Amino acid sequence: MPTPADERLLELLEKWLKSLELHVKYAGLDSDSYWKVQPWPEHQRPSRWIIDLASQKAAALKAQVLERIAQGDTKFCDSLELMTFLANLIGSEHIERFIPLADAANERELDRSTDAKAHAEAKAHAEAKAQADAQAVAKRAGVKSAEQRPASTGSTSVTREMPKFAAAKRPAQKPTAARGAPDSPTTTREMPQLAAAKRRAPPPVSTAHIARTERRAVEAVPGRPAPKQPAKIAPAQNSEAVREQVIADAARLVQWGRKWYELAELIARMADRPPLPEVRRILKDNKTAIEKKAGGS
Repeated sequence: MPTPADERLLELLEKWLKSLELHVKYAGLDSDSYWKVQPWPEHQRPSRWIIDLASQKAAALKAQVLERIAQGDTKFCDSLELMTFLANLIGSEHIERFIPLADAANERELDRSTDAKAHAEAKAHAEAKAQADAQAVAKRAGVKSAEQRPASTGSTSVTREMPKFAAAKRPAQKPTAARGAPDSPTTTREMPQLAAAKRRAPPPVSTAHIARTERRAVEAVPGRPAPKQPAKIAPAQNSEAVREQVIADAARLVQWGRKWYELAELIARMADRPPLPEVRRILKDNKTAIEKKAGGS
């Protein structure tokens, strides 16, 4: 028979699973709609793979709780409640990336904005106009093909011979004044020689050398301010303090039962921590120190 601790833990897990189902539904919303759909606390919006991972872990924990209840283990849920209490009381730090609890009773209806409605109406009008134009074009094409189709008779079609027309007589051509010879149909006349137009010189081909020379000439113009040089990036400070912080975080997570391959992503998601590649490098260089610190604490 389940104990009160078992019932409380099962109720909490069921609430988490329902919240994660709502988060899966909200994953397809845009940013404005997401922040309006629930009275969220301040947090960073979780990505879809984080939500799926949390759903898998919550379902696995629920299965383990039910298995322990069936085995008659009355201390398992008490231990989980105590661990949750101590983690929130002692080991928790400010983390902006978490999945807030979503309640279906607090869900708000999303109203479509005026701009969105106008955009949808304009799109529907354009689609209707395009469809009407396509139907008109198809109708005109059908009428044209019907007019060009030859009239059919009751018998088989007959191939008619094209009528022969008399060859048109060419008008007599006047003799050319320059040559003075009579013109005939077989005479080949020479094309008149036209004055050759002056050709424009082609523009110079742009090369890297010419571009650099022009740029230097522009920079050398007096009175023009020189371009600003980009500010130098200051080197990273307090690298030793950051390394010690990452080592302390890794040792604490190992004590809590986290796997080694999970440490880099968990630490990188914490506030005021270095990026993921830097965290991985620190963990790789200080693995022995982290294991020693986690085992000796």
